[in-house]
Amino acid sequence: MNWDNTLQFLVKEHVGFFKASSNYDIFTLDTNTQVLKCREEKIGIFTKILRFTDYASMTPFNVEIRDMDGQVLVEISRGISLLRSTVTVKDGAGRVLGFFRQKLMSIGGKFSVLDAQEQELFTLQGKWTGWDFKFLRDSVEYAHISKKWAGMGKEFFTTADNYVLDINSTLSTQTDTKKLILAAVMCIDKVFKE
Repeated sequence: MNWDNTLQFLVKEHVGFFKASSNYDIFTLDTNTQVLKCREEKIGIFTKILRFTDYASMTPFNVEIRDMDGQVLVEISRGISLLRSTVTVKDGAGRVLGFFRQKLMSIGGKFSVLDAQEQELFTLQGKWTGWDFKFLRDSVEYAHISKKWAGMGKEFFTTADNYVLDINSTLSTQTDTKKLILAAVMCIDKVFKE
């Protein structure tokens, strides 16, 4: 099954007790078929150590989303973050697709989703009461990310989470925008959950 024909995804974070890197498997929501894999492999020893401290949210990251053949589709990266995050999203060829720029002092979490020319495409707005994010432009919702309950044992004793991503059908043919939205799940997890 091809990932770019899909508008609903289930993102499952790998279970781990003392893990420094984040790894995910991405499935279609309707058939539960794995279509993508996401790995954080380029991580230095100093960053690994900081991931187990109060400075984890400031550490750099580089996450790659690959198809099932191992081809890189999306690369999500950020350097050291002190006040607010700016995350760069590139395609597999290294072409910049866009950026996520964290807004300061937002309740629940808020990002500007920018295209390659740094023009705002969406506002990614979270709720302070739960793990729920919407891609909004002119009060229209173009995608929605929510946390899916994984069961008591997994929720309380591990760092792994599951997320559901719903993309509006008006974006079905906009592959670069869909890649940017898919990258947002990993970005939110790394910036807000760490």
